[in-house]
Amino acid sequence: MEHEVYVPFPVGTVRQALTEPERVARCVPGVQLDAEAAAHRPEGRLRLRIGSSTITYRGSLTVSEPGDGADAAVTVEAKGTETRGDGAVALTLTVRLSPATEPGPGTTLSCAGTVHGDGRLAEATDRSAESAGRRLLDRFAENLTEDLRQRPVPDAAARPGVFDAEVPPPSLDPHSDEDAAEPAGPGDPADAAGPADTADALDDLVSEDRVPELRAEHAYGPEADAAAPAEAAHARRTMIGRSAEEVDHAPPRGRYAPVPAPETGGTSATLRWAAPAAAVVLASAVVVGRVLRRRR
Repeated sequence: MEHEVYVPFPVGTVRQALTEPERVARCVPGVQLDAEAAAHRPEGRLRLRIGSSTITYRGSLTVSEPGDGADAAVTVEAKGTETRGDGAVALTLTVRLSPATEPGPGTTLSCAGTVHGDGRLAEATDRSAESAGRRLLDRFAENLTEDLRQRPVPDAAARPGVFDAEVPPPSLDPHSDEDAAEPAGPGDPADAAGPADTADALDDLVSEDRVPELRAEHAYGPEADAAAPAEAAHARRTMIGRSAEEVDHAPPRGRYAPVPAPETGGTSATLRWAAPAAAVVLASAVVVGRVLRRRR
C-alpha cells in the first residue's frame, strides 16, 4: 500500500519528530499507551476499525533513525496480537519526506507499507483493509500537526549561550605580570615629580577656572542669601534646624506660597449693613409723613 499525506511544517522539523518513537506512537489514532513503557519502545493497545468490525491489538512500536542523507527514509515497525483472539499482525512502514508547496509550505510524507497478519484481519477484504490504512495515515498526519504545535521539537542547531562559551584559563607563568609590577625607573616622569609638583597639580585641578560656578539658589551662606531673593533666603533659613516631617508639612512661603482664595463673605456683609439702613429710611419716611399730616 502507498499513500501520501501533508504536514504544514518544514522537512527538518518533521524528520526530527518522526525519530521520536513516543511521539509517533502518540499520534497514531486509537492508541492507548502504557505509562510504564520505555520511551524508545512504546507499548500499548490499538483499536483498529476495518469495515464494520473493530479489532483491538496489544503490541509495541519501534522507529529506525534515518541516515545522514537528505532523502533518507524513516522506517516504522509495529507488532501486535489480538486481545480477544489468536491473531497477530506485523507492519513495516517506510516514510520518505520531501518539501511541499501545496496546499502551503510544508512536508509531503510518501508512505509505503506492508502488513502481514492472520486472525480477524485476514477475514477482511483487501479494499476495506486498504481504506482503513489510508484513513489511519490521514488521521496520523492531522495528529502529528497538532502535536507539533503543542510540543515543538527541540532546536538542535540553537546557538550556544553566553554561559556555554569557553573561558581561557589564567596564565600560570609567574613572570607574565612583571611589566605591570615593575617599579618606575629613575628616568620616568612619574618618579621625577616631587611632592611640590604633586601639590601644584592638585591645585590646578581644583582651580576656580575649572570648577563650574554654583548657582545662587543652591548655595548656602550670607553671600548666597544676598544673591537670592529675600523671600527664598528667608524660607531656606527657616527650614534649617527643623525636622524632615516639619519641613514636609510646612506651608510654602514667599513666591511659592499659594494664592489666597477670594473672600466669599463680601455679599453677605453688604446685605448685613443694607438692612438697617433701609429700616432707618423707612422710619424717617413714616415720621415725615405724620408731620405733614398734622400741619394740614
